[in-house]
Amino acid sequence: MEPSFISPAYRIRRIPVEKIRANAYNPNSVPPPEMELLIQSILEDGYTMPIVCYHIADTDEYEIVDGFHRYMAMKLSPEIAGRENNCLPVSVIDKPLTHRIASTVRHNRARGVHSIDLMVNIVTQLTSAGLSDEWIIKNVGMDNDELLRLKQISGLSALFADREFSPAWESENLF
Repeated sequence: MEPSFISPAYRIRRIPVEKIRANAYNPNSVPPPEMELLIQSILEDGYTMPIVCYHIADTDEYEIVDGFHRYMAMKLSPEIAGRENNCLPVSVIDKPLTHRIASTVRHNRARGVHSIDLMVNIVTQLTSAGLSDEWIIKNVGMDNDELLRLKQISGLSALFADREFSPAWESENLF
């Protein structure tokens, strides 16, 4: 890289959402529970990452390279749109279409996946801190089954302290 190169993240722009549009090549999709979690995250924390766009000078529009679901969170949540004054933080890259397509895929793939062992540690830590299953489910974006599986994997009976158990079977029903 030449010494004068400055990463786009140092030049964030505040762009009205109506000037931003989706691209036609993003292969990524987000299931409804994760989309709800993204909306909750933006409601709780604000936009912590900009949308990456390409500026189309002829129309003064911005085509999304990465961040379509952060864009959709604003479109789906009147509370977010109002709080953000219908503007999104945008990082602009100036690359030809083929490079933008590759960038979209790189951004999508670079997000990674969660390690089960680390998620077990997180559930253990949150439960040990006295947080309820309902709090964990809502704030970490899990469903009941996933939380139960992670608690079972941990092998710590203390993680089930707030659960009521009923007999799996009764002996008089066996014969």
